[in-house]
Amino acid sequence: MTERNVNQIADWNGRTGERWVANQARLDRMLGAYGREATAAAAPVAGEHVLDIGCGAGAGSLEIAALVGPSGAVLGVDVSEPLVERARELAAETANARFQVADASRALLPVEAFDLLFSRFGVMFFDEPAAAFAHLRRALKPGGRLAFVCWRGAGENDWVRLPMKAIAPLVGTPAPPPPEAPGPFSFGDRARVERILGEAGFVDVVLTPVDHPITFGEGETREAAIEDAVDLAFQVGPLTRALADQADAVRQQAIPLVREAFATKATGEAVVIEGAGWVVTARNPG
Repeated sequence: MTERNVNQIADWNGRTGERWVANQARLDRMLGAYGREATAAAAPVAGEHVLDIGCGAGAGSLEIAALVGPSGAVLGVDVSEPLVERARELAAETANARFQVADASRALLPVEAFDLLFSRFGVMFFDEPAAAFAHLRRALKPGGRLAFVCWRGAGENDWVRLPMKAIAPLVGTPAPPPPEAPGPFSFGDRARVERILGEAGFVDVVLTPVDHPITFGEGETREAAIEDAVDLAFQVGPLTRALADQADAVRQQAIPLVREAFATKATGEAVVIEGAGWVVTARNPG
C-alpha cells in the first residue's frame, strides 16, 4: 500500500470522516441527484447482489437495497470507520444491506459473486486504479455490470472553483496535482477512465456527462443561506486542506472572501452552485 493511500485512509478515519458524518444528511441531499443518475444507469433489479464501492454513509446502498428487494443483497465497503458506523445505523431496519470497513481495491471479496459493482463518488481515490478495478472485476459475475458516478474537472465544479479562487490572493494558487494522482477529480479525463477500465478488463465502457445544480447553502434569508454555505465550505472540501497549515489570522481573512464568492450564487433563500460529473458504465466480458 502506497504512502498516499495510507494517508487517504487515515484522513477518512480522522477529521474528514468525522465532518462528513456530522454533515451526512445535507451532503446526501446535495449529491442525491448524481446518485440517482448512477442508480438509473446501473438498473438494479430484484434478486441481484450488489457491491457498493466507497459507500460512505450508505445512501446509495439503501436505495439499491430497496430495488433488489429481499431476494437480493447489497454489501457496502468503505475505508472510513465513522462513515460505516453511520451507514449501519441508517440501515438498522434494512435486512438486505450490510456494511464493512475495507479498502475495496484490496479487500478479500468472493469471486464472481456480484451482478453489479456500483459507486457514488467512491472510486477516484485508488492509488493504482487499473489494478483496483481488475481486482474488483474478479468479484463480478461474467456479463456483470459496473456503474459509478465521479466528478469531471475541478474547473467545472463550483464547490472547488469558488472558494479556491476566492482565497488565492491570500495563499496563492496551488499547483495542480499530477494528472493521474488520486483525488476527487482524477477521473475527469474521459480518455483516462476508458484506458483504466480497459486495462482492468472491462468492455463497453460509456461515459455520460451529468450536470446538476447543488444547493450548497440554505437559510431563512439570503444572508443566512450564504453563511450556511461558508460554514460548510470550511468544514468539508478543498478549502479545509488549503487552510489547514495557515495561521488563524489568514483563516479569518479568508472568511469574507469566501462569503463574497458564494454571494454571487445566492438566489432567494439558497446558494445554488454548478456541479459536473460523469456517469460511467461498463461490463464484465462473458
